[in-house]
Amino acid sequence: MQGCSPSHKLQLTQRSNHREAAWMFQWFEDRLKPTEIAPQSPPPRDGEKALLRFYWHYARQAKMLFVALFGAGLAMALVDTLIPIFIGRVVTLVSTHDAKTLVAEEWPQLLGMALMLMIGRPTVILLRSLITGQAIVAGLTNMIRWQSHWHVVRQSWSYFQNDFAGRVANRVMQTGPALRESVVASINAVWYIIVYGFTALALMVSRDWRLALPLLAWCIAYGLMLRYYVPRLRDRSRAMSEVRSALTGRVVDSYTNILTVKLFARARDEDNFVRESVDEHTIAFHDQLRMMTRYVFTLSVINACMIAGTAAMAVGLWTHGIIAVGVVATALPLSWQIANMSGWVADNITSIFENVGVVQDGMKSIAVPRQMGDPDDAVELEVGRGAIRFERLTFGYGTQRGVLHDLNLDIKAGERIGLVGHSGAGKSTLVNLLLRFHSPDGGRILIDGQDISTVTQESLRTQIAMVTQDTSLLHRSIRQNIAYGRPWASDEEVLAAATQAEALDFIETLEDWAGRTGFDAHVGERGVKLSGGQRQRIAIARVILKNAPILVLDEATSALDSEVEAAIQSQLDVMMRGRTVIAIAHRLSTIAKMDRVVVMDQGRIVEVGSHAALLAEGGAYARLWDRQSGGFVDA
Repeated sequence: MQGCSPSHKLQLTQRSNHREAAWMFQWFEDRLKPTEIAPQSPPPRDGEKALLRFYWHYARQAKMLFVALFGAGLAMALVDTLIPIFIGRVVTLVSTHDAKTLVAEEWPQLLGMALMLMIGRPTVILLRSLITGQAIVAGLTNMIRWQSHWHVVRQSWSYFQNDFAGRVANRVMQTGPALRESVVASINAVWYIIVYGFTALALMVSRDWRLALPLLAWCIAYGLMLRYYVPRLRDRSRAMSEVRSALTGRVVDSYTNILTVKLFARARDEDNFVRESVDEHTIAFHDQLRMMTRYVFTLSVINACMIAGTAAMAVGLWTHGIIAVGVVATALPLSWQIANMSGWVADNITSIFENVGVVQDGMKSIAVPRQMGDPDDAVELEVGRGAIRFERLTFGYGTQRGVLHDLNLDIKAGERIGLVGHSGAGKSTLVNLLLRFHSPDGGRILIDGQDISTVTQESLRTQIAMVTQDTSLLHRSIRQNIAYGRPWASDEEVLAAATQAEALDFIETLEDWAGRTGFDAHVGERGVKLSGGQRQRIAIARVILKNAPILVLDEATSALDSEVEAAIQSQLDVMMRGRTVIAIAHRLSTIAKMDRVVVMDQGRIVEVGSHAALLAEGGAYARLWDRQSGGFVDA
């Protein structure tokens, strides 16, 4: 660094030190990379040791870090235990040496104690901080979140229908830090209890066995106190977590459906809905805090008795010349340190059981066996022609009445089928079974002769493109939403799909709250920034780009005005060519051009034929048509 100014040399030195420090941090941070560990299905939540198995499932993936933390915790506890010994030794040296000769004669001892305090203890603290902060806190927390999300997102559709999405998300986010905190705190608490307790007893006994009597009595009282309070704190923490989760679910439910709340002016009713959970949470909170207050008070009493007993015993032995003043100087700080340690452990036990309660609550969403999983020998679906066959299909969502009853339907490759019928006839259920959102109670579904129950769900749904009536978009850009079914698509392909879906005109005028425009504009949660018709056109563009051999349209144009629907209909006609199509529609004009119309009623097929043939029969389809024909012109 010759020729550099002093200030520039200082900057270079600081940068060099920063790089060295950064390397040290980076080494520990690289010990556990959350998303690089292959996710595994968590253990089931049932059984005697379900909680321990759940903890071990995640902790074993970072077991070497916990071994290192265990070692660092032991070293930290031992170093802290030396401090009262050092104090007693210094008092002994001062009381037995002349001021002029003390340093000259005892400098090795004094230097050793100074080095331990100035270098040894900070080094141990640094090591423990690096293991905990750099390796475990971020790494383990986000590994649990990542693997929990990986598992939850692969659950069946019915799993999400039976719970609040916000509550599931809250459990996924909170379980990671709660599990990590409870494990780390337990390791630290164990070492402090063991090392301080046994070391203190050994030191007291080595000086005079009577010095250990107050501490021995304290250990017995402390053990009895933990035996009484720990199970009660655990139960109250679990109850607290359950009501907190219920409160979160209700709050998120109100926010998710805020438009409905506003339209029906029900803010006050939502207040009552949430207030009930807030009151339940408050009661559970008070119950837990009452137990904690009793716990802390009991601990303070036995700590005070232990300190006073140790002091009285030490002073009494000193006055009779049995022990030296240095022993008194060791015993008093040691007892005070044990009292402080027990308070720290008490706080940690509270935190541990609060976090255990959070983990137990999280298990209700995370440690759930995957519903509708793929069979172990599942294969990839290969679609060549796209023929679909429903054989003696029976399904009822677990009810005795059922929804579909012994239904048979053959759809030829490239055939366009329209499904019509009253609400509840089973049309959407039939499509949901085709997509394997549910498993039939009886019968089977074949695509090109392959039973869909034997293929992977991802390969099945890759071959089917669907536009739903209730279009939900991701809170991402227009481009990402259109390319969702084909993320490798080029910008030109995305543009072509948007043009074909008659969406380009409004996309070019979009601008979001962050100033992003056009295809970069974000659409808001569930696409709330767009109108229903705009969302529907984005969904149609997404299906056009996906270009799957089987196309399902569930009221695909229901949110569009007549002019836009007419424009899109011609594009849909082009898109349907060469594909097997199943279209559900209540507006019968949208399916009049289908090859066949299938009329369903109460879970059964009652009529099948072309539009013209069914009108000529004068049956159920004709009656449906008559009710709507005032608004349509028969082609």
